[in-house]
Amino acid sequence: MDQLIQQFFNIDIMVQALPTILRGLGMTLLICAVVIPLGLAGGLMAALASTARSRWLRWPAVALVDLFRAIPPLVLLIFVYAGLPFAGIRLSPFVAVAIAFLLNNSSYYGEVFRAGLISIGKGQWEAARSTGLTQRQTLTHVILPQATRNVLPDLISNTVEVVKLTSLASVVSLGELLHAADLARSVTYNASPLTLAAGVYLVLLWPVVRLLSRYQRRIAV
Repeated sequence: MDQLIQQFFNIDIMVQALPTILRGLGMTLLICAVVIPLGLAGGLMAALASTARSRWLRWPAVALVDLFRAIPPLVLLIFVYAGLPFAGIRLSPFVAVAIAFLLNNSSYYGEVFRAGLISIGKGQWEAARSTGLTQRQTLTHVILPQATRNVLPDLISNTVEVVKLTSLASVVSLGELLHAADLARSVTYNASPLTLAAGVYLVLLWPVVRLLSRYQRRIAV
């Protein structure tokens, strides 16, 4: 038991690794601040395209959403970072992460938004148009607010998954939380920095998960 505590819960090593972990946390939060809004915006555009009347717009959107949902995000990240240089396109680790996560997250957010859009009946469109609103105004002020509210738990749940997926950025040596913890582990020859990083993820995400559960129970009543 003492050896287990020394290897995974060594307080002295955690204190030494804390500055490195905090720098990694800052990078993780920066990644989230970029990829989550990009994913939401890309997902909304994908949802609008996949529910469009024109099949020339709808079919390519559906195909792209299915494609990027099927490709594992780690494979996509490595392809963007290590594959594109063979085509003469060299990206920094941060830009590669942002692009890969945009493609992956947009596909999942797009499916969530699409479910919200198709949950709104045609009567809502017709009622809004009968008041003199244009199609764009109807979509912006009537349909999207209702659709977003209908799928809000799924959007939040997907966002939690995005935060956890940021740990994949460590494979391209971007100094996010997991990369920082692994660096501290390699220096100290101890797994306690990884335990500390897991604790940071828990502190960040557990309140969101609990609030999401409460919200789901409330709307289910």
